[in-house]
Amino acid sequence: MARERRKGEGGGARHPGRSGQRRPVKREPTKREAGTARRRAVAGAGRPGAAATPKQPSATRPAGAPPPERGTQPLPDAAREAPPPPEQGMKQPGPRARKSLRIFPEQFTLPETDEGTVIFNVPFPEDLKDLKKMAPIIIKQSYQIDYIHSYGQDSPFFAGLANRKLLGTVCTACGYKFATPKRHCMECGGECDWFELPKEGRVHTFTVCHFGSEEFLKETPYILALIEFEGVNTLFLTRLVGLDPADAALDWVGMNVRARFRRLSKFKPTDVYFVPAEGAAIR
Repeated sequence: MARERRKGEGGGARHPGRSGQRRPVKREPTKREAGTARRRAVAGAGRPGAAATPKQPSATRPAGAPPPERGTQPLPDAAREAPPPPEQGMKQPGPRARKSLRIFPEQFTLPETDEGTVIFNVPFPEDLKDLKKMAPIIIKQSYQIDYIHSYGQDSPFFAGLANRKLLGTVCTACGYKFATPKRHCMECGGECDWFELPKEGRVHTFTVCHFGSEEFLKETPYILALIEFEGVNTLFLTRLVGLDPADAALDWVGMNVRARFRRLSKFKPTDVYFVPAEGAAIR
């Protein structure tokens, strides 16, 4: 803002007959000076010599109300009338007003269902210190998971079971034969080829299982046997069906057995099992 020049200071021409004195030069005020004078006149704080403007009564600005624009005169309290009521069905927006949150606890109650574990009563001690002596709560919960995996190099074996064929492998280098298929020989490391095992063999040894995994737990007790084949160097582990586990005896060792296949293949090792051969002789 330009500073107003006082009388006797620079900006005017010297009087021809008086040395050291200046006479003021009349000029038009600038826009900035005119605006300053106009605001002072409106606010009632004019310069000395100007007509005094009656000072308007001060009015307190309500909380949240925007300040008056520059160059305008604030309204007195009498002129600050309440705004007209809003129309029916419409809410009047307030400046900087926070929305009130209405909470209904009954709307957040979880629904009761009969699924899962239902507990009707749990003993609870009166003294909380006795909770350390509380026995653990044991519940039954169903658990299931699906796996997607590959049979890889053993895929031909399961394809053979689906076609009622029992397959083994033979080493192309040393001729070692595996009843349980191997892609490479465990004797020399050579590559193996597939061949069909005979469907008849003998019991090399057996065991009666009174406990098993979840899949076979309902079938306990059951018999597992190692079957030997003529001309094959290793044994084949499988289920032995058709004998009473309660009558297990060492006479079963060497018994002739033959393979059977499930009609509906499940692509599991249990798709094949062995039963006593017709007229099987027990040693």
